[in-house]
Amino acid sequence: MGAHADHDMGHTVAGWTGTAVVTLGFAVAGAAFVAGSAPGLWAGAALVLLGAVAAWALHLAGRGKATGPRPPELRHWRTPDPAGRHGHPDCLGCRLAGRRTARAAAPAPVAGAAPAAAPAPGASARA
Repeated sequence: MGAHADHDMGHTVAGWTGTAVVTLGFAVAGAAFVAGSAPGLWAGAALVLLGAVAAWALHLAGRGKATGPRPPELRHWRTPDPAGRHGHPDCLGCRLAGRRTARAAAPAPVAGAAPAAAPAPGASARA
């Protein structure tokens, strides 16, 4: 066990792949900028975009993770996320892919309860 065995650092195949390809893209673009090569800059920008798309695709394939800590048995970076193919709640990447997961329903209002009072018009929010 490492020093952080009890902490979920979020290391996943999607995260490592995306980070490696984007880092390579920035290195290519930086070298091209120093060399004054416009095609090299475009190649670096394309690698950065490819890294973002690859990380997103791997996340959608279940090789990423949801926001927040995972259970200890799923923390190894090669362990696929069993809920990944169905979408994660509050995940922008899953929402962009059209995966909507059911959130916990808001509590229904109690019958006969008065609605929350609205602030008076012109009332200041300062205390």
